[in-house]
This record gives sequence, structure tokens and C-alpha cells, in this order.
Amino acid sequence: MSAGATKRTVLHVDMDAFFVSVELLDRPELRGRPVVVGGSGARGVVAAASYEARFYGVHSAQPGAVARRLCPQAVFIDGRHDRYREVSAHIMEIFESITPLVEPLSLDEAFLDVSGRSRSLGDGPQIAAMIRARVLDETGLTCSVGVAHNKFLAKLATETAKPKASRTGPVFGSGVAVVDRDDVEGFLWPLAAQALWGVGPATLTKLQRLGVSTVGDIARVPVDALRAAVGPAAGGQLHRLAHGLDDRPVVAGAEAKSISHEETFATDVADRARLEREIVRLADAVSDRLRRASSFARTVQLKVRYASFQTVTRSFTLPDGTDDGVEMASVARRLLSDIDVSGGIRLIGVGVSGLAPAAERTIQLSLLDAVGDATSGGDPLSAAALNSAVDEIRERFGRSSIGPATLATTGAPIRTFVQGQQQWGPTAESDDDRPGTER
Repeated sequence: MSAGATKRTVLHVDMDAFFVSVELLDRPELRGRPVVVGGSGARGVVAAASYEARFYGVHSAQPGAVARRLCPQAVFIDGRHDRYREVSAHIMEIFESITPLVEPLSLDEAFLDVSGRSRSLGDGPQIAAMIRARVLDETGLTCSVGVAHNKFLAKLATETAKPKASRTGPVFGSGVAVVDRDDVEGFLWPLAAQALWGVGPATLTKLQRLGVSTVGDIARVPVDALRAAVGPAAGGQLHRLAHGLDDRPVVAGAEAKSISHEETFATDVADRARLEREIVRLADAVSDRLRRASSFARTVQLKVRYASFQTVTRSFTLPDGTDDGVEMASVARRLLSDIDVSGGIRLIGVGVSGLAPAAERTIQLSLLDAVGDATSGGDPLSAAALNSAVDEIRERFGRSSIGPATLATTGAPIRTFVQGQQQWGPTAESDDDRPGTER
């Protein structure tokens, strides 16, 4: 490890039950009750649970139906992504006022490199305590902070600082947990092997054949044996992590590698025409986010999930890339044409990958571009002008002010896709939807 790496001080900050805590700020009458945030419909998924609900076994990513069986007295609230983004932006501003080296992992979680702030703000634990105080004072929310000399150890430390669930609410822990450089083994080695990144059920089964159950066991296995058991790359990585080694820097403003949107239907949809309309809506939302990020994408991906939870993905790489929703929808609809939907579809999604800055995009023109084709969707220069006009209108009048004509219903607002709208599945209201109808 380099001398520079040994001097690093990394914080991992994680908000406590973030989505639920934001809801309790706005609805204080629910404090002390089990509260679950997510899609409230029959196919909804838990986004977050209060510590009172966690006591009964409710947890994030759990089907809402299971959560209701475990805790029938819970209050279920539809998620409000816009509200969480608003609060998250304030929290990230607090972080960035302390150090420019902030790497957000999600709306409620980030790494901070505070190595250069010790003279003005104190050591890592002091800065962590200051962050907790500021977040509480400025937002009314609590957070937990892990302090270490690398990202891996800081994130593990945070888990030990988090509140615990109880019937009457959170039982707060230390709030700040520190992994000292000279006590890495004492902290790390007693932990279960699953604490290491990359140790899922399949990898754990392979490790157990070596007699492994803790991180310390992994650390004591010769690296060549690890590589033979789980593969060269994974084995080498597990060996490093088991010794607390992680030289990844905190990367401020890390760019997204992909963008996608999905729709979970309240009832299975077998109507191909409706699925194609949903593809247009999703592609329009993906392209909108791409252009807002001044990016384009080279690969378009379609995702379909059946009622059995079997998931099928198809992708196509465009020679010139795209940021145009019409082109994305054309590709995704063509990919859908090869998929059997007769038994009904539970979820459909459109995504893009291979992102790059828009300034790097080059378009090869030919005589055929004057008329376009089924894949390109028409003249790319005309598409750029149209998208620019659409973006300007939406910026001024809102997203629902304009959209693809196929999404319009006479006398009703255009049903465009809002980021986060369907992140946790359908709401109770959308359970009234039926295949072939538009809301």
C-alpha cells in the first residue's frame, strides 16, 4: 500500500431509514408506529421500513404482500421519489461543504474523502460527529457514519453504528464507528464471510468446502487456493478484502454507466399494442435523462419479466449511438417482436448502456438518411432539432406538457414517465388498471 493511501481518511455516511424518516418529517403523527414505504399495490415492493416495522421482519426489497402478513398493523405509504431527491440534494450539499470529494452511492448514502480537512476540521471521528450534528440540525434526520482509511472498511464500520430495531422504535447505537489502522484484523476477521463484497450464496458454498465461515478464515486460506475455488479474479479480490486492502479512490461526480426505467403492471399484460406503448413511454423517459446528462448511448436493452419471475433481456448496439427516444423505442419494439408475450408480462423495462459525452458523438450521414429507415427512425439531424424543442418546452412547462402522440388520451394529460414513479411497483390506485387501458 502506498504512503498516500495509508494517510487517507474515508467516511461512509448512510441515512437511517431514509425514505421512512422523510415521511415521518411530513407526517409526525405516524411516529412510533410501524411504517412501510414503497408500492402500496398488491405487487408493490418495500422501499424502506421503520424500525418498528423491522422488528416484525419487514425489510427493503421484500414483496409488499409478505410485509403485510408479517406486520398487518403497519401503515403503508406510496414512495415519493421527488421528495426524497429534494431532501437528498440538501444532504449532499452538506457533504460538499465539508469536502469536494463526495461520491454518492444513492440518494441516502455517500463516501467522503476528508483526508485534507484534518487541520481545519479535526480528525475523522470529529468530522463524522460534525456531519451527524449538521444533518440532524438542518434536516431533522439522523445518519450513521463509518470512519476508516479505505472505502471497504468504512462501509463495514457504518453497519456497526446503525440503530437496531425494536417494537417501540430505533435503539440508537454509537452513530459513528471507527476502524483503526492498527486493528483491522480485530475488526474484520470475526465477521461472517458474507461481509465481504462478492460473497453471495454461490461463492459462500464454494468457500465452505474449504472450511471457511469467517473473514479471518478467508484471510488464512492461501491465495492460490482461493483462486482455484472461486476463480482467479474473484479469489484475488477476496484475498485483498480479507486483509482489509482497498485502494479505490473516492470519485466525485462519478458518471452513470447505464440508465433504465421499468414498469411493473398491476395485472399481467398480454396485449402487445399496450406493451409497445409502454416501451415508447419508457424510451422517452430514458432519452430525456440522457439528454439532461449531455450524454448518448450506444446500446439499447429491453427487459421483460413474466408472472413466474423469469426474466428475459435483449439488446442491440447502434453504430452511431443515440439520445433519441423514437430511435430507442423503435429498437426496443423490434426486440419485443421476438419475445412471446401471450402468457402475460409482469414487468417491462427499457435501458441504455455504453454511455459517452454528447460532444463525442459523430454521425455518419449517407443519401439514405434523407428518408431514414426502421431502425434509425429518420434523419438524425431533424431528430436532434425536435428533441431540443421538446426539452425546452418541458423545461418551461413541465414534463407532462408534451410527449409522444401515442401516449395521448383525449381530454387527459399526456401519460409520461416520471423518474422514481414506479420504482417500487404499482400503487394501490393502479391496481384498478386493466390490460389495454391507459390512465
